[in-house]
Amino acid sequence: MKLSARDEWLAELMDDPDCDPERLRRTLERFGAVNRLVSGWGAVYRTRLRPLLADLPRPARVLDIGCGGGDVLRRLARLAARDGLAIEGLGIDPDSRALAVAERAAPAPGVAFMRATSTELVAAGERFDAVISNHLLHHLDDDAFATVIADSETLATRLCLHSDIARSRAAYLAFAVGITPLAPGSLLRVDGLRSIRRSYTPEELAGRLPARWRVERPAAFRLLAVRGA
Repeated sequence: MKLSARDEWLAELMDDPDCDPERLRRTLERFGAVNRLVSGWGAVYRTRLRPLLADLPRPARVLDIGCGGGDVLRRLARLAARDGLAIEGLGIDPDSRALAVAERAAPAPGVAFMRATSTELVAAGERFDAVISNHLLHHLDDDAFATVIADSETLATRLCLHSDIARSRAAYLAFAVGITPLAPGSLLRVDGLRSIRRSYTPEELAGRLPARWRVERPAAFRLLAVRGA
């Protein structure tokens, strides 16, 4: 498998509105386990979000764009609660199928979900202390990428954190083997490997971001687009 160039025209099955609903549901429900293993949000919480939360005299407003099944936002809320901190988390996604999974899951303190886009929240005058996303950027075409980044800058008063995969052959091979126990009956293996092929190298992602953004490597095979403290 050649991974020297980003395969931006490769479609993921979960992005098809007519994909198998049961396989999609299983995929979204299992993302929690997958993200705990590979996404690096534990480290991002400790180094980026916890200091922000501790610095505020009130619960931090946190927006998760393209939240999918909502597992990342729920995890962050529970980590905050464990530390005696609090967030008011809002997860948004334009896909009602994803939101149905998010709303069926066990609730987390201060977390809600709604069907919306970041542009709609900008138009409504919303503001958040932090804006995050997970595995979103590689799904977006050029126009949608630019919109999400611009909306994030408008919506976030302090911090933007967009986490995604770092494309590499090592990431591809590790995921192909490691996902095997969770993959049956879902889209995890097919779409996960396609995600890696669609994802960015650090240099590619840095080249797409505006000034004042930077790209960090919070964990193995991960990229983090950061704006703010």
